[in-house]
Amino acid sequence: MSNKTISSALISVFSKDGLAPIVKKLNDLNVTIYSTGGTEKFIKDLGIDVVPVEDVTSYPSILGGRVKTLHPKVFGGILNRQNHEGDVAELKEFEIPQIDVVIVDLYPFEKTVASGASNQDIIEKIDIGGISLIRAAAKNYADVTCVSSVDDYAEFLELLETKNGETSEDDRKQFAAKAFNVSSHYDSAIFNYFNKNHEIPSLKISENNGKVLRYGENPHQKGFFFGDFDEIFTKLHGKELSYNNLLDVDAAVNLMLEFKNDSPTFAVLKHNNACGLAQRDTLHQAYVDALAGDPVSAFGGVLISNTEIDVATAEEIHKLFCEVVIAPSFSTEALEILKGKKNRILLILKDIDMPQTNVRSCLNGVLVQDRNNVTDTLEGLKAVTNKTATTEELDDLIFASKICKHTKSNTIVLVKGKQLCASGTGQTSRVDALNQAIHKAQSFKFDLNGSVMASDAFFPFPDCVEIADNAGITAVIQPGGSIKDQLSIDYCNDHNIAMVMTGTRHFKH
Repeated sequence: MSNKTISSALISVFSKDGLAPIVKKLNDLNVTIYSTGGTEKFIKDLGIDVVPVEDVTSYPSILGGRVKTLHPKVFGGILNRQNHEGDVAELKEFEIPQIDVVIVDLYPFEKTVASGASNQDIIEKIDIGGISLIRAAAKNYADVTCVSSVDDYAEFLELLETKNGETSEDDRKQFAAKAFNVSSHYDSAIFNYFNKNHEIPSLKISENNGKVLRYGENPHQKGFFFGDFDEIFTKLHGKELSYNNLLDVDAAVNLMLEFKNDSPTFAVLKHNNACGLAQRDTLHQAYVDALAGDPVSAFGGVLISNTEIDVATAEEIHKLFCEVVIAPSFSTEALEILKGKKNRILLILKDIDMPQTNVRSCLNGVLVQDRNNVTDTLEGLKAVTNKTATTEELDDLIFASKICKHTKSNTIVLVKGKQLCASGTGQTSRVDALNQAIHKAQSFKFDLNGSVMASDAFFPFPDCVEIADNAGITAVIQPGGSIKDQLSIDYCNDHNIAMVMTGTRHFKH
């Protein structure tokens, strides 16, 4: 592996943060510095000599700054092979300066898109010269060091200071890998902007925020999380989240978004499904009634609220062993109580929009779909039976439907008084799901007389409504769409049960 002593550097950056110490160190090492535009002025203002790139190319910055460094004398200085006689001769023949270091950062394309800027402003933030310099320098890592991001300034400065301006091939290769990560992520972001409606059937996913987890679903599996966790949450307390924690947290957040800005609502989740959920006038009562839905499964679960957690609620939560507690905020006193368990993870859920695309691995590829943004509403219900659901039943039906949407299929959800009585989750038949839900509700002493039932898909036969009727259920919500819908409708008419249809299936596999 060959070591190289840095004698020249090209610096052309958008952001100057953290650049000054590097420029000063390069100057101390007697490195010739080439630069352009605002970066050139920045270096001069530090009192350090700098050679304008236009003195090398004999061209000024043209086309409103779109072309500054795109020139053979610049790219020849970067791409030449220093151990190649022909390259060395051509550099001399065409008076091309050798460039040993390229420090470039790219126009902030993603930030510009996120800001809601106009299309023209976004297009102007597509970097051409910068991305070309990065690719050229990274390709020629055998001779050139490429510093492609502000995030790498500190590491490069440490390299300059500890090795006195000398780099190994391993050093340069590591910076090249970082550079290609930057360039590929940048191009993916640009492509996704142009292909936001997926007209081109191509998937580009690029996440720069990667975290190694303790393990995956099980200890013998490696696990990683790629994403910006801090964009969604503020972590206040507790141990590191595991792979399974993250899956449960995702399920909890998506479920509770259905109850955003509603009356105080509390949910307890286990293995991605709600095992307890209630809505009440106070959060304390909502928690107590949510826990009553299944106090056994709640052990080690994930808890989430749509309202600030107060002292009374915190005192009740503190009696339970739970992995994670999520809320939009915690009162000061509540936070101190909940911090009493050192491993309990406490998260503030920020007011953000969740991604509008769902992605999951499948076979040797991936499946992609739009987020399920349909929430059943009273206005969208179609009454199909002689008996009309009461106001209270309609409220419970919508409540049950929201839970059903976020429960693994096949599923049946039983609700009474805006409290989850029980659900049948992930069953191979809808009859099994219903029987499971009824058995579970009865085992926890729920009176199902006057309760309602939600199903994530239609009933092909009247067996489910018959079982529900025998359990005391008086109203049903389902999507409809079976060629035998009338069989279930007829049974409801004959047994004084109200049924409404939504027209929307909510499978969740």
